[in-house]
Amino acid sequence: MATPSDQTQKKPLEIREIQELAIAISAKNLNPTMLSQEFLKQTGIVPNEWELGKQPVLGQNLSQVTFQNGVSIVAQPRTITFMESLGAKKPNELNIPNVAHQYVDKLSNAEYQGLSITPKSLVPFPGNDQGARKFITQNLLSPGEWQNYGNAPLQAGLNLLYQLDRCQFSLSINEAKIQMPDKSAIPALLFAGNFNYNLAAGNPQDVIAKLKQGIDDWQNDLNAFQEVVNQRFLAQQQPTSLFPTT
Repeated sequence: MATPSDQTQKKPLEIREIQELAIAISAKNLNPTMLSQEFLKQTGIVPNEWELGKQPVLGQNLSQVTFQNGVSIVAQPRTITFMESLGAKKPNELNIPNVAHQYVDKLSNAEYQGLSITPKSLVPFPGNDQGARKFITQNLLSPGEWQNYGNAPLQAGLNLLYQLDRCQFSLSINEAKIQMPDKSAIPALLFAGNFNYNLAAGNPQDVIAKLKQGIDDWQNDLNAFQEVVNQRFLAQQQPTSLFPTT
């Protein structure tokens, strides 16, 4: 049995880091075949000194350009997504908000319709193969006979929708695996958020202004994501139950 002193030493689980941030913009007139390294650099959307991280993909339904600094741009019909791996980067070191701004400036006639800010994070469960599954089935779901069916442990995920003053915020929680350099895998929870902004039809200049304001406010969405996940999902869970020592 844990003593009072043991309890005071326990700390709530925390997101180790935000693994990825994405800014997705939808519009009527976005063509995937327009996306290329040459187009991005010639228009000034990305700096000339950025180097490719892998061979670009160019197609009718999907094009992708990935750079060595962790920025990836994916174009599909009516949607373009700017993604960046964060790692240890500070907020003021992120590139995609400025890249998204430059894109909107250069293609101001694209008839923009929507904006999504999507942060993702992995919470690892080292040394506990069932930790991620049990977090969902035992901490987030009520026990019941419905869990005791079939010949393997139940796997589950959650999809939640919150209505905020500024937008809708959806959050999905699912089991995942973190691939290690030695080809082993660590169980983890994947928290994926989506702050969805509908750009109301109106004067094109007003739509552009609203879109840029939404891009500028990306850090408010990231902070909200961190607060919900850290304080409302992970803070009540004791690490000794999820990360047991041997």
